Amino acid sequence: MHTETHRAPRKIVLTGGPGGGKTTAADLFRREMGERVVVVPEAATLLFSGGFPRVTPDDGRRAAQSAIFHVQRNLEDVRATQYPDRVLLCDRGTVDGAAYWPGPPDEFFARMGTTHAAELARYDAVLFFESAATGGHAVIEGGNPTRNESVDEAARLDERVRALWSAHPRFVAVANQSSFFAKIERGFHALEALFAEVAALNAPGVPRGAGP
Repeated sequence: MHTETHRAPRKIVLTGGPGGGKTTAADLFRREMGERVVVVPEAATLLFSGGFPRVTPDDGRRAAQSAIFHVQRNLEDVRATQYPDRVLLCDRGTVDGAAYWPGPPDEFFARMGTTHAAELARYDAVLFFESAATGGHAVIEGGNPTRNESVDEAARLDERVRALWSAHPRFVAVANQSSFFAKIERGFHALEALFAEVAALNAPGVPRGAGP
């Protein structure tokens, strides 16, 4: 009988409502950690910036979230193949689509042929960056034209994203602060701790998505 000894790369999701700072944190951490990590880019940004239409009717939103879900999965798989020995930093994950879906989350997962629990189990840790919108501040994404949510929309999305990801056994939230720099610094230290914890999970017999 063939015994599979290869273990897939560990994954840390960076997520949150629009304007949370996750992309900034991912870039800084990649620069700091060098070849020990690799960033999986945000599928939604790739699609929308590449010409995929962003529309408001429900049918269009469903089509967009379906496309994002499958691109996200495949991006992760490609990165895992390219860099089997690195920790993957995922700029959002497959669970995020349920927050943007025009209907209940269970409907989203059913349409994607999966479950909420199965998608959470794909990842080993989740770092959630609370959106500046929760404090009533405008969403500012440095040069990202695909982010067009109002303050109220961003705050609602932040709440939905948090509710979906907080079910993960290794979930850490970085609260919004008046100083963006202070928030990113706090997030960076939280990410350092998660990285050390997740890297240690590469011992044989430790299941993906396992709690502390």
